[in-house]
Amino acid sequence: MIRFQSWLFSILLLGMAGSSATAEEVWSLDGFKTPESVLFDAKRNVLYVTNIVGEPTGKDGIGYLSKVSPDGKLKTAEWVKGFDAPKGLVMKGDTLFVTDIDRLRSVDVESGQVTGTWAAEGAQFLNDTAVDEAGRVFVSDMLTNRIYVLDNDALSVWVESEDLLHPNGLRVEDGRLLVAGWGRDIQPDFSSKTPGHLITIDLNTKAISDVGPGEPVGNLDGLEPDGAGNWLVTDWVAGTLFRIHPDGKVDQLMDLNQGSADLEFMEGEKLAIIPMMMDGKLVATRVD
Repeated sequence: MIRFQSWLFSILLLGMAGSSATAEEVWSLDGFKTPESVLFDAKRNVLYVTNIVGEPTGKDGIGYLSKVSPDGKLKTAEWVKGFDAPKGLVMKGDTLFVTDIDRLRSVDVESGQVTGTWAAEGAQFLNDTAVDEAGRVFVSDMLTNRIYVLDNDALSVWVESEDLLHPNGLRVEDGRLLVAGWGRDIQPDFSSKTPGHLITIDLNTKAISDVGPGEPVGNLDGLEPDGAGNWLVTDWVAGTLFRIHPDGKVDQLMDLNQGSADLEFMEGEKLAIIPMMMDGKLVATRVD
């Protein structure tokens, strides 16, 4: 996820969008350093934010996590430090799991201490995370076309396939792992020859299926349910917030700058909170 130019498919996406904008900005908060992911902890009424700080693949130890209030006030700028390039977040109980290039790390949210580290053999760009009902933690590796799983305290490859479309955002629901695909044939500058779309993986059989007809949508990043049976999805390259329906229909909700990353959606407030990596800020958007 580094700066690069959009190409012809970004223009095509605008033509695909099925509706006019139905979202409006509520608040924004500056001061972050390459924010990639945001997660809401309802128990503590706080948002956690990953800050890559340096290069997205830089093993420099300067990345950190921040804490923000749901109304857009910074609580703790550098809450947990010592990461390399932290990205995706997911909670399991009082434990926060964070991807960090080629390892998965856990943080006790009460103490703010790192409590575990698992190396992902062969990983290059661990990205998002998700947890199933059995407590397994799934992790996408965008560059190697793999999904890893943390199960019984061991992190291993769960699925590896070009059909994963260089997987980014993850979400477990209805016995399947939903995946936001970046696209096919990823290039050295992180562009893709063909934009991605949503796919699903059966948690039991590992069968991979398209959501809808499988037509190109964009370089998909963040993925969250909208509470009405659809999904809110960001396109990092085009800087767009989409609503994608189960039949694959795409509505464009909002134009953003390039770098719209791994969002959170607070269903009660209808608030999508989007990290803007290139701008160093969070943007909270009310989605109708």
